[in-house]
Amino acid sequence: MKVYKPGDRIEINGIKGDVIDVDSIYTTMMEIGQWVSSDNYSGRIVKLSNAFVFKGPIYNYSQDFPFIWDEFNLPIKYESDVEMAKTIVIKMASKTLSEYTANSKAQWSNIVNKYYIEDAQLDPTLAIKLTDNWIEFNLRYIVDYKKRRMTKNILNDSIRKGFKATKGKVILASSTLELIKIPELKIDLKQTKI
Repeated sequence: MKVYKPGDRIEINGIKGDVIDVDSIYTTMMEIGQWVSSDNYSGRIVKLSNAFVFKGPIYNYSQDFPFIWDEFNLPIKYESDVEMAKTIVIKMASKTLSEYTANSKAQWSNIVNKYYIEDAQLDPTLAIKLTDNWIEFNLRYIVDYKKRRMTKNILNDSIRKGFKATKGKVILASSTLELIKIPELKIDLKQTKI
């Protein structure tokens, strides 16, 4: 059925991995995930019965379009220069992701024509949400399906450095607890004699 082939990254029956071999009875994969964070190999080789192809969904990360969308959130203090923060995030994302964005555009056009799906935004986008504690920046971008973790690391580090260079004009927020007043305590240390 050509649902997947060796070299494809798939998820089937809750197991993710890169397909190593497909024979008439089994699909063999190099597992990713489980106790290892992100999309890294766990070191286990998994054999799955090909009967699973008929029992549930198969997610193929690489067939026809070897890119996926990823995202992460950044909490920004309300006191920060928000416009400067937006500029830094988009600048760093555009610089880091320019190759993925350019390479994905032609392939995405083919996908849209082949499957009659809605066209999508391939350039990095930034959405903002106001919360009780901070302004939440949500950065969404396209990345090579095998380089998701490395790319997220590069993005986080370059954005951190960009914020640091503002010398306090842009500050990441964190969960804090503010004590306004400590209640008055009365302790009776008299011992009762029996």
